[in-house]
Amino acid sequence: MQFSRSSKLSAFGIIATGSLAAAGPCDLYATGGTPCIAAHSTTRALYNSFSGALYQVKRGSDGATTNISPLTAGGVANAGAQDTFCARTTCLITVIYDQSGRGNHLTQAPPGGFQGPEANGYDNLASAIGAPVTLNGQKAYGVFISPGTGYRNNAVSGSAKGDQAEGMYAILDGTHFNGGCCFDYGNAETNNLDTGNGHMEAIYYGDSTYWGSGTGNGPWLMADLENGLFTGRNPKNNPAPSITNRFFTAIVKGGPNQWALRGGNAVSGSLSTYFSGARPTPSGYNPMSKEGAIILGIGGDNSVSGQGTFYEGVMTTGYPSDATENAVQANIVAAGYATTSLTSGSGFNVGSSVSLRATTSGYTDRYLAHTGATVNSQVVTSSSASSLKQQATWTVRAGLGNSACFSFESRDQPGSFIRHYDFILKVNANDGSKAFKEDATFCPQSGLNGQGSSIRAWGYPTRWIRHYDNVGYVGSNGGVKTFDAAKSFNDDVSWVVGAGLA
Repeated sequence: MQFSRSSKLSAFGIIATGSLAAAGPCDLYATGGTPCIAAHSTTRALYNSFSGALYQVKRGSDGATTNISPLTAGGVANAGAQDTFCARTTCLITVIYDQSGRGNHLTQAPPGGFQGPEANGYDNLASAIGAPVTLNGQKAYGVFISPGTGYRNNAVSGSAKGDQAEGMYAILDGTHFNGGCCFDYGNAETNNLDTGNGHMEAIYYGDSTYWGSGTGNGPWLMADLENGLFTGRNPKNNPAPSITNRFFTAIVKGGPNQWALRGGNAVSGSLSTYFSGARPTPSGYNPMSKEGAIILGIGGDNSVSGQGTFYEGVMTTGYPSDATENAVQANIVAAGYATTSLTSGSGFNVGSSVSLRATTSGYTDRYLAHTGATVNSQVVTSSSASSLKQQATWTVRAGLGNSACFSFESRDQPGSFIRHYDFILKVNANDGSKAFKEDATFCPQSGLNGQGSSIRAWGYPTRWIRHYDNVGYVGSNGGVKTFDAAKSFNDDVSWVVGAGLA
């Protein structure tokens, strides 16, 4: 009996119900004749029999690492194992393992045409707790990419090169984006440099309009083909829609003088085709000159100003059929992605007034306060002036950049909020910008030293509100800044939450 590719998928129970109904995304691609050459996810297995390591985390207390695997073969990541390993300290995602068996793992991206933010030029690593989710009720963690964060593999086995065909998909947070370059996942240069038009083929997500755009104000799914973000044959004014889905399925595929852009809600419904046709008209894109590296969170030349959240993604050999991708979308929907709490601990209620007292030995009489625009720690007692008590009192508001977290409004300067700028805490008036709202949003957790709460920056979840030399910062545990010093870090970022002092 002869089957077309689509009828063959149905016959084997991948579109219809049947013996392979539990097949994972890469099982579906293999049955469709376009197997995965890389499969990356920190949330679940992407093959129904996969039980190996999904990712590795490194904790700040002692530098130890551990691998996180699925709870069961083909299942959801064991977030509980991460939580136990990382208890009372910070953790970073150091490796995102390739489930395909080819060893195409993603690790800390090295410097390139655009240097990385670390002292050695390497990119930052993502917080292990920045993007909690649930899959059918089971907790897992995605990869929260802040500007400066990136992963890469320049020696990939089996990836498309030149004009060879390939496909890729990624599940992203459709609400986490910016206009920086470039939040990508896909095929890129092997030398970390911009080597010309057509040397990349990657999923881009964001609202940049410099190289391309879709309809409305964005964000958009676009294809990063190097020196151009495309939603059609021409760089701009194409019909790709602005995206509003919290969880979004993004698909790019390309072959000899053909490519397509598809997307859809990752929790319900089917895929839409935003573009399918010939390669872009500017020179250099037909034929393509793909090089075969894999990037996550950065551009091909290590451009590091983009932001976004990645949950899972794959790259294939060959040009996947729409039927195969439709089956993968059904599997993604069945995975049951959903949001979960971004905060823990107690003492933060919207509308309440709070004070934040330091817990570091020798500084326990100090509270987080401000002098003008400068956030600092100051000694406050019952006999202190009422003006100082007001400067050390904060009104809790729903997070300006994410209502699942909080913002802290100055009691004595209504309309002004704690925000970080260049990782230094300031009290500034809300200017209504997206950047301000995100920089003024914080997510409390149980105190890292066992006392009170530790308060991480929503947009930079490796960084926590810290007092250092009596000045307020958002510090990371052992980073390159002076105020990132590991000594007394857990104490310096833990605050006893009390009633407002004024």
